[in-house]
Amino acid sequence: MDNIIAKAETLLEALPYVQRFRGETFVIKYGGSFMDSTDPAVRGGAARDIVFLEAVGINPVVVHGGGRAITRALNQAGIETRFEQGYRVTTPESVEVVEQVLSREINPGIVGMINELGGKARGFSGTEIFRCKPFRPLGQAGEPLDIGLVGEVTGVNTAPLLECIAQDITPVISPTATGENGQIYNCNADVAAGQAAVALRPKRLVYMSDVPGLLQNPDDPASVISHLPVAEVEALKSSGVISKGMIPKVDSAVTAVAAGVEKVFFIDGRFSHSLLLEIFTDAGVGTEIAEK
Repeated sequence: MDNIIAKAETLLEALPYVQRFRGETFVIKYGGSFMDSTDPAVRGGAARDIVFLEAVGINPVVVHGGGRAITRALNQAGIETRFEQGYRVTTPESVEVVEQVLSREINPGIVGMINELGGKARGFSGTEIFRCKPFRPLGQAGEPLDIGLVGEVTGVNTAPLLECIAQDITPVISPTATGENGQIYNCNADVAAGQAAVALRPKRLVYMSDVPGLLQNPDDPASVISHLPVAEVEALKSSGVISKGMIPKVDSAVTAVAAGVEKVFFIDGRFSHSLLLEIFTDAGVGTEIAEK
């Protein structure tokens, strides 16, 4: 009986959050090693959480990654994978593989999982949604690096996304984009999700990855920073607490908060139902970034 009562208490803890967020939009960056798991329960866990969000009246918008699958596909095609400053150098030959894997393999797979679990999802190639310009990161000497067909998202076509939201359908978007003359570009999925949030002004932006949140000590998974005001971000970047692949995530979070997103969450996609626990419980399970 105690277990049954505990379950009821959990539901009641979620109630004010369900009431508060009904009708709101959440942008979710769907990524991490759980996407590659051979265990269907692990692979489909995040999809089940998204279906739950739909069921309680929240409108999810999903932007997914797929870096590991791209690397495998390039290796199989005999195309060298090279990185500069953490960014995949993308040639005209490799961008075709990127688009194939992201938009015609991973994307339909996520859409299929959501639909099989009783949700409603529709897939979009990022080329239908994101516009971009060539992205040129700076090298160690401050010089711009040519990393090929890697795009920096400059615009978001919100019309098909808003149409889906109006019909209670979850849009699922791959992180590619269209540049000048219709050229396809590979984009950083974290930045693409952030730009989707800037355009849609959702209540929440959620980044799912392979770490439990922002860590005060990168070697200590228990050192999660539960709350981070925007004003403290630069100091953590200067000290090296925020570094490498977390920089574009956090920069995108700061941009989203400045555009009106209330809170941005960083959670561990490998952790069962981390999405629901972060949104619908008092304690949460990751890091939140907010204005104050």
